Amino acid sequence: MAAASSSEESTRRILAAVRAIPAGSVAGYGEVARRAGLPGRARLAARVLAGNEDPALPWHRVLRADGRIAFPEGSSGYREQCRRLRAEGVRVEAGRVQRAKGPRDLDEAVWGPEQ
Repeated sequence: MAAASSSEESTRRILAAVRAIPAGSVAGYGEVARRAGLPGRARLAARVLAGNEDPALPWHRVLRADGRIAFPEGSSGYREQCRRLRAEGVRVEAGRVQRAKGPRDLDEAVWGPEQ
């Protein structure tokens, strides 16, 4: 019984992390899992989203780590995700969202890149 409770809690945390992604922004499945306190559980995040039935959940803001849409190109899910992202001002080209690169290390995050 505890396993079901743990599973429900993980699902709740993943859905909360997805709801926290602001409009016009995207996150990878791995990022969603980390934000939910479940590092290394990107596949779990994908399974939770695949089983989602809440039409208000902004599932379209979640992509593969490399910025690609996870649906097969040309599928209805692919087209819908592209449409929703573009409606929020996200640039989607050839099924991919170009994402800004993060800092390489703490020094770069605090002080900026070397000149």
